[in-house]
Amino acid sequence: MPSLVTRLASLALRVFRKPTLESAEETREWLHGPKEEPRPPLWLTQRHWITLREVGDFSVYTVLPREVEVPEKAVLYLHGGTYVTEITAWHWVLISRMADAGCRVEVPIYGLAPEHTYREAFPFLTEVYRELLVDVAPERTLLAGDSAGGGLALAFAQTLPGAGLPEPVRLVLISPWADMTMSNPDIADVEERDPWLSPVGMVEAARVWAGGDDLSLPRLSPVYGELATLPPMDLYIGTRDLLLPDTRRLHELVTEVGGDSHIYEEQGAFHIHPLVPVPEGSSARERIMRTVEEL
Repeated sequence: MPSLVTRLASLALRVFRKPTLESAEETREWLHGPKEEPRPPLWLTQRHWITLREVGDFSVYTVLPREVEVPEKAVLYLHGGTYVTEITAWHWVLISRMADAGCRVEVPIYGLAPEHTYREAFPFLTEVYRELLVDVAPERTLLAGDSAGGGLALAFAQTLPGAGLPEPVRLVLISPWADMTMSNPDIADVEERDPWLSPVGMVEAARVWAGGDDLSLPRLSPVYGELATLPPMDLYIGTRDLLLPDTRRLHELVTEVGGDSHIYEEQGAFHIHPLVPVPEGSSARERIMRTVEEL
């Protein structure tokens, strides 16, 4: 049985968040609503060295540990939010822990729907990654993301060989949105248990982010892309997460083509549980941090 904290959080999500994604009309209103400011919270600026720069038309935050003069390892972190909402406090907490582990953490603030589409994200991320590799070796660089950011991280990794860039040493994907078509028949069974997500709103958001393109394109749904040449990946998912069926499918497909994939399922946990301050997320957070510390 899920912890009391998770049950209470699930109730709040089901009342205040899920109704938006259960209705295409409410999702469209949400899509066109104002965006939050992506700037780091005050406590983070007091704990770490943080710089902001522009790469093309978008911003990138670099979060550095105060105790390490020149970090020799790095994390490129892509935040989730259904390609609609900005980075949140939950993301910054995990990013802070990664910096505490001696990492330089690059946080690209990619453009969101409906003002932007996936077409702008890839050249932006390519340049951010190219600049990062000037200072940090790829074998000490980890690519991570959650939800939409997890799907984007996976799709971005698939483009690196074509861009003439080396792969990072590992992928860490938290509840990755790997298939925007939401066509997996097993999703219907999980939706009843998921207190947060609904395929109706997610497909509506996906169509806008896709800018009219086919949702099965690998840059939108990387589960249909090249999987054999990816670096080793860790997948974190809860059993009450709508993205569970496609995360399992991704793991199976990578394994079938000889890739290195590890899936960590948490019983009773909902979407992006490693980022949320609930007991079910603690073991996943610690495992993620051990991976970062071992870079």
